Amino acid sequence: MSDDTASEGRFLVTDADEASAVLKDVDRGQVHTLSDNPGVEAGDIIEGAVEPEPPMEVTYALVEVDERRHVTVEESRELPTTQERAIAADQPEGELTRRERAGDGELHVLTVPDEETEAAVADVLDDEATLARAARLGVGRVEVRSEPGIVSVRYLP
Repeated sequence: MSDDTASEGRFLVTDADEASAVLKDVDRGQVHTLSDNPGVEAGDIIEGAVEPEPPMEVTYALVEVDERRHVTVEESRELPTTQERAIAADQPEGELTRRERAGDGELHVLTVPDEETEAAVADVLDDEATLARAARLGVGRVEVRSEPGIVSVRYLP
């Protein structure tokens, strides 16, 4: 690895096929298209380094992998907890509250109009930002719980 051209970081694999992959640096927002796919899948989190490939340096190679994990994002049948309901009761509709969890992870509570709860859950499940946040937090699982007017997003180890 060449120290002057390599970029180390935490990368979310946003797209992957047999021939190539696209990695997004979750801390800096940079996007790196790999010239080949070294065996990664969309949704993988890679801690490592990429380096531009000569001669034009428009595509990259994954030159170092310190850690690789796959984050799962799932909707739970469980309802929001008593704590999550209490947080939602104290915030206006359309607001988001973030709380650290005991141990690793984070908890987000969103209040939405009752009739928009299902759409909000779908948005969270499909949002690339959910995976990017999981990567930054170093967690392996995201669980989404809901009831009318409340969506809780639990970032779990």
